[in-house]
Amino acid sequence: MTFDGNGPTEGGNPGEGQFGPDGGPGPTGSPAGAPQPAGGRAAARKAAKAGPGRRTGTQSAAGPDAGAPGTPPAGGRAAARRGAAGGKLTKAAKRKRILKYTAMGVGFVVVASVGGGYLYVQELNSNIRKGALNNGGSALAPESKPNAAGQTPLNILMIGSDGRTSADDCKLGGSCDGSAPHADTEMLVHLSADRSNASIMSIPRDTQADIPACTNPTTKAVTKAKHDIITDSLNVGDAGCVVDTWEKLTKIHIDHYMMVDFAGVVNMADAIGGVDVCTKENVMDYQPSTDKEGVFHQVGSHLELPAGTHSIKGEQALEWLRTRHAFGDGTDLGRAQAQHLYINSMIRELKSAKTLANPLKLNDLAQAATKALTVDNGLGSVNALASLALDLNKVPTNRITTVTAPTVYQDNPANPDAAFVVTTPDSFKLFQMIAADVPLDRNAPPPTAAPADPATSSAPVAATSAPAPSPSAPAAPVEKSAVRVTVQNASGASGRSTAISDALTAQGYTHATLDPRTAPKSPTKLLYPAAEQAQAKAVAASLGLPDSVLSESTASAHLTLLVGTDWTSGTSWPSGAPGGGNAASPAAAPPAPTAMPTAAVAQNAQDDANQCMDVNPSPYHSFKDGQSHYIYSWTGPNAPNVPQP
Repeated sequence: MTFDGNGPTEGGNPGEGQFGPDGGPGPTGSPAGAPQPAGGRAAARKAAKAGPGRRTGTQSAAGPDAGAPGTPPAGGRAAARRGAAGGKLTKAAKRKRILKYTAMGVGFVVVASVGGGYLYVQELNSNIRKGALNNGGSALAPESKPNAAGQTPLNILMIGSDGRTSADDCKLGGSCDGSAPHADTEMLVHLSADRSNASIMSIPRDTQADIPACTNPTTKAVTKAKHDIITDSLNVGDAGCVVDTWEKLTKIHIDHYMMVDFAGVVNMADAIGGVDVCTKENVMDYQPSTDKEGVFHQVGSHLELPAGTHSIKGEQALEWLRTRHAFGDGTDLGRAQAQHLYINSMIRELKSAKTLANPLKLNDLAQAATKALTVDNGLGSVNALASLALDLNKVPTNRITTVTAPTVYQDNPANPDAAFVVTTPDSFKLFQMIAADVPLDRNAPPPTAAPADPATSSAPVAATSAPAPSPSAPAAPVEKSAVRVTVQNASGASGRSTAISDALTAQGYTHATLDPRTAPKSPTKLLYPAAEQAQAKAVAASLGLPDSVLSESTASAHLTLLVGTDWTSGTSWPSGAPGGGNAASPAAAPPAPTAMPTAAVAQNAQDDANQCMDVNPSPYHSFKDGQSHYIYSWTGPNAPNVPQP
């Protein structure tokens, strides 16, 4: 078999069995004895050049029409069309030719895409850096519960690192003294189970939190558990430690993380092509100072923007996202608000047709994103990132809420000049709403009204099915000896799979077997295929497992019980133990609030399109003639070194 422009052919002649010069079947594809055009297009062109009264190799002495009756004119159909149009192609013929060559070109692109697209995806995959989701090897918060339709919320932790791991980072971030990295920006992106709404919650970088013991994945150096500012959760150099800290603090299960450094922000901002931001006054984030050793410093992001709306990208976008002193009251609250305005503007930009319909922009974004991000193993492929992007794109802009967790200042007994930033009861109300998948946006539809009482309603009542039985009370008897269940140890304690499999066997589950392999640490889970839900409920009832540990899965043809970190002793579920995680059992937990705390500062991705940032009004204690009264702004139309986008 060989290959020509039209496809594979049998035998040694590439053109055999393909198409003739006019697009119809060639000689081997014609019925036996059928007359063929003499000469085709080439002959027609020669005839046209020969002119009247001249013979070509395809004409007889009697002229072009001297063939037998019914014989096509010499030169083929193309020549006939030319003859009919005075030697020129008709409009219909031109359209047909254009369509044919267009189809051939499209076909070539499709074929090339099959091979080249695969190689391109592999190239993008190779760009992605990835690591374990949890530094400690197991989740510290229970998995999110699915809704009535079986859909599950999705929580992604976004981390902005100030780590100077490259020359580009050093140039953009100032000092490269080898100090431990910090998670200067921490945001949780929550996608609702039905993908109808989303929220983006920031926690200020100086908020006090319990940071668990964490291990550097490269050096294996261990950082001891401590109570410190949450930004230090990245000190060990692993995003998984930040995830563990968040789960410990908020009790929200985190499914994925994405981390980006300074250079990555610049490259992503360039790929997007510009994001609109606005300030109410001229802003300049410089704070010159001289330390005790006489060394001059300029603290700040170096952002300089005149008042009004401007499209920023590249390094200027990084400066906007890093600015703290010059916005609001000079704390992380102002920085978080500016970051939210940027993100909401970016969402509007990405959702606009001018971005999504531009293949060059999409390619730039794909290249920049895969090179800029460090993600957990579950997001470590282009397919996974694309799936997440599709989920995000489902959410309407007016249902996206950005919010900062409420915090307050608390006196620091060890340092009268400093204060602690601490969470409040309102913080935990907000955490609880996100964990329970309660919408934060004001555009959410009102709750569905309760069904009318059939005894008082005059409308006909549809027949309803019986309520689904509880996992701990199966609806019908199950033959225990027919249930196949594999028990695996995911608790971190020794002997757990043996103890539980023996207990099941003693209760009549004679096909209970242990898997000697140790699973990664996780909360207890009972996985079952859809066809064996009744068997799973029977096993759960026998061991006293709560509803929350049952999970439908296609990973195995029978039941798999992972004995987890929440069940490290005994052969029945411990009284008062959490339901498949480290939070209170769903039955015992108080209901989540239905309204966002008023102390939480929130914005809407659609409604804040014209919102501008306040500039910090802190004045200089003394100033010279002609100098602005304010540290972070200036007066007059012409400020030195101010970019004019």
